[in-house]
Amino acid sequence: MRLNKFLAKGGVASRRGADRLILAATTTVNGVLQMDPAFDVTQEDEIVFNGKKIKIQLDVSVLILNKPKGYITTENDPQGRKTVMELIPQNLRYFTIGRLDRNSTGVLLFTNDGTLAQELMLPQNRIPRIYEIEIDRILEKSEIMKMGRGMFIGIRQKGIAKVLQQKVVKKKVIVRLELRQGKNREIRRMMAVLKRKIFSLNRISFGPLNLKGLPIGNWRKLSKTEVIELRKK
Repeated sequence: MRLNKFLAKGGVASRRGADRLILAATTTVNGVLQMDPAFDVTQEDEIVFNGKKIKIQLDVSVLILNKPKGYITTENDPQGRKTVMELIPQNLRYFTIGRLDRNSTGVLLFTNDGTLAQELMLPQNRIPRIYEIEIDRILEKSEIMKMGRGMFIGIRQKGIAKVLQQKVVKKKVIVRLELRQGKNREIRRMMAVLKRKIFSLNRISFGPLNLKGLPIGNWRKLSKTEVIELRKK
């Protein structure tokens, strides 16, 4: 097994993050400094990262959280704001699979396997995420087509979304969208370009997973069957 993959499975970082850490001279193999991320290791080798012996997480754990509003998606925050890590168990080191901004709610996944986290976040895997947003005005047909083709949202990036449904409820518009890229704040940036005000943004599914029966602020561990289905994308 490559050293970077070993660190990722050991909960140190994603595989890409492990590459950077190894190149920064943080890791020894059997007492010898190793700076090659592709160096071949086994479970019998003694792998030490920053003075701590690393063991592979043999039991891959994936959690689903119904994220409440007001929590940021990060491990810790220098400003002392609430983080999603406060809402899940602390017995393992978990990586978030993607992000939701502070004012967004809904499906958020965590895993103790850095390799799996990276795999599920890759844009080329095109895992569908379904969102429900509440905006101030209905989307016109030309705008819906523009979103489906891809629209410029800044920083040489295009936002792409498929509008599945929209309906007017009490003078506001509820829109259901499907996204597959996973770009940072993609929906909010698209709505800003279209000059729409967002009142709420809720992710209701990630691949085959949804929030059925999971109260807001609560989490549960995925079954082995659910993890297999998630890997199938």
